[in-house]
Amino acid sequence: MITGANTHLPVDLTGLRVAITGAAGGIGRVMADGFVACGAKVFISDIDREAMADCPHPGLIADAGDVAAMEGFVEAAIAHHGGLDVLVNNAGIAGPTKRVEDVTAEELEAVLRIDLAAMFHTSRRAVPALRAAGGGAIINLASAAGKFGFPLRSPYAAAKWGVIGFTKTLAIELGPDGIRCNALLPGAVDGPRIRRVIAAKAQAGGVGENAQTDRLLSASSLRSFVTQHDIANMALYLASPFGATISGQAISIDADKQYLV
Repeated sequence: MITGANTHLPVDLTGLRVAITGAAGGIGRVMADGFVACGAKVFISDIDREAMADCPHPGLIADAGDVAAMEGFVEAAIAHHGGLDVLVNNAGIAGPTKRVEDVTAEELEAVLRIDLAAMFHTSRRAVPALRAAGGGAIINLASAAGKFGFPLRSPYAAAKWGVIGFTKTLAIELGPDGIRCNALLPGAVDGPRIRRVIAAKAQAGGVGENAQTDRLLSASSLRSFVTQHDIANMALYLASPFGATISGQAISIDADKQYLV
């Protein structure tokens, strides 16, 4: 069962200058579409050349695992917009589905580099522009895996717990400059990515994909996936005047997830 919003939150974000990583498809694309629908200007990055070619939003092809590429993306977004009001750190990878003893050093390093370190590099480049704008918002995509243990997904869980610590620290550090920083913790977001995760966990656990899906949904009180719009709408809210006093929060959007399987 899928519940939740499938339309964008109607807030006025006219003129807001936004940079979003990993936004040529998936949640990032829905976010970008939503910001534009509300009057904002967006500049995006993605590693997927085909998706970027099909995306109407301006941006750069950039690998979230490349420090220079991520810093260059933020600088390009600032140049394109003439400043910056919102940074959304959305880019990430799922990483391996394995027991911890089977995870390679290279797999761990890739997840930490893309899912955590990339946010550090984009944020530190964005802060001077946000400060110059008189304040703004940084929105980091964490996960329900950032508050629960996630068996067979140790690199991903470790990175997402790190995102929350990074977010809360930035909120304290940047609050005096009027810069808000929050983390979004999606649960099972319906789409191709969760289907791949379900397939991998079903194979690792020796069960069918339908059975794994049922196990996944049974761990939330609403017994449902959430939608990409649900995640995007929270980002729109936090970037709007309605979110003006919300900072340092790890906000769950997960149909009341109780544990991860």
